[in-house]
Amino acid sequence: MVNGIDRRTLLRVAGASAGTAALASATVAGGNPAQAAGGAFRHGVASGDPLPNGVLLWTRLTPTEAAQPGSGHGPEAQVSWQISADPDFTTSLAQGTIRTGPARDHTVRVEVSGLEPATTYWYRFGYDGGWSPTGRTMTAPDLDAEIDRLRLGVVSCSNWEGGYFAAYRYLAERGDLNLVVHLGDYLYEYGTGELGTGGQVIRPVSPPHETLTLADYRIRHATYKTDPDLQALHAALPWAITWDDHEVANNQWSGGAENHTPGDEGDFAARLAAARQAYLEWMPVRAGVDGAIYRRLRFGRLADLSMLDLRTYRSKQNWGGVDDPDRTITGEEQMTWLKSGLATSDARWKLVGSSVMISRLDVGTLPAWLLGPLAELLGMSQNGVVLNTDQWDGYNADRNDLVDHLRATDTHDVVFLTGDIHTSWANEITTKSTGPWSPAAAEFVVPSVTTDNVDDFLRLRPDNAVSKLGASLIRATNPHVRWTELDGHGYGVLEITRTACRMDWYHLADRTTPTTSSQWVAGWSVGAGSAKLRQESSPLS
Repeated sequence: MVNGIDRRTLLRVAGASAGTAALASATVAGGNPAQAAGGAFRHGVASGDPLPNGVLLWTRLTPTEAAQPGSGHGPEAQVSWQISADPDFTTSLAQGTIRTGPARDHTVRVEVSGLEPATTYWYRFGYDGGWSPTGRTMTAPDLDAEIDRLRLGVVSCSNWEGGYFAAYRYLAERGDLNLVVHLGDYLYEYGTGELGTGGQVIRPVSPPHETLTLADYRIRHATYKTDPDLQALHAALPWAITWDDHEVANNQWSGGAENHTPGDEGDFAARLAAARQAYLEWMPVRAGVDGAIYRRLRFGRLADLSMLDLRTYRSKQNWGGVDDPDRTITGEEQMTWLKSGLATSDARWKLVGSSVMISRLDVGTLPAWLLGPLAELLGMSQNGVVLNTDQWDGYNADRNDLVDHLRATDTHDVVFLTGDIHTSWANEITTKSTGPWSPAAAEFVVPSVTTDNVDDFLRLRPDNAVSKLGASLIRATNPHVRWTELDGHGYGVLEITRTACRMDWYHLADRTTPTTSSQWVAGWSVGAGSAKLRQESSPLS
């Protein structure tokens, strides 16, 4: 955070039809056992960004022991790939070969096309007579298919040193999901022990120092992809991913980051280029010719999913400039793309993957737009006291512009899926133009997989009185925040039907234990044609 309070400080403060049938058959129980892959394909397999006729496949080859991630060593190698309609590969539907080597850290990316929509496929990679673990993926429905249901796993903020990725294992084992949405902070850039982990390092990260160079970022990505639960979830389902700040450096903006000191850590542009290169090598995500990763996936006429990039184009965080119309979190081109896509979509639900929270967070005051001229005389921002200018709260003009556009174009059934803040929230999105009681959209915020939240910062047990008081105070001053929980780590499961969009939150008993249990803690939904949230009394069946 620059000229303000970052999310970690904020948390401390808070502590004070045919298509349907095809999709149903696609979500049979699966997922590899939680054992890390070995041999030449020790970093597992993955797929991403499913289309009706294709999907992106990924793996990483280790052809020799010298070809370690980030080393720049090892030979050029030819890797084969296969796709089948069955896990035994009795019939190969598509196959090919691709070359990789040290120039791309021996990673492999295959863009497969010519597939059938709403269909489950199995895939694998081959080298030197051996095969990788088998991955399972599925294509999206036809663009105009009438489908009845989608279920997504939703995750964010996975700090290696903070614990184990059991949340990924539970999602991999469900057997009822069509896609995983990861909303950023897939990894963290800090050196070992530098990021709070409840006062301890559960498992040391590599490299042990902060990531600065291309080799550093490659090694960090490789470390994460040795986790067996992460491998299991990548192998079980296709993913849709975006980045947040820690894939580069804390509180990144278009020209720098809070956690980057040019005099000591070199040129930020060089660091950014290294981080982006490693990310696009190691992640199953499509990027445009200019490197842009904001993109839209479609799931028949039931849902569009717009994945945002809220780091590459944003203005520098500025405590005193949160209302400045010349500052942006999206950049002009991405905002135009987002508004146009939402307004012209004929899908029932318009989902938006937002790496940081878009809902207002008013703390200790009414929003300034309810206080009238007094607020202007006092120099208050439109949202009153802003605690986290790294969220959309620091870019009020962009948020107001987007909400006003939704209202002007009569665009309904918009749901934001959000991570970043390490805690769980169900929000109704309001601004000055909507007033407090007429939200323009809904927002579901998932907790961190392992990264510290309120009880961890305060060194208290989960569900303690201080955290409960903090949640109560937030709700008291923010009526649009219908529910928040500040201590749990875990994941979300989003169900989308023609009549409702619903998020269920699951929290882990102990992120520091690989075999920890998982428990349903809340469910909230929004009905079609409304942005008002309603609480659910039991988990999804």
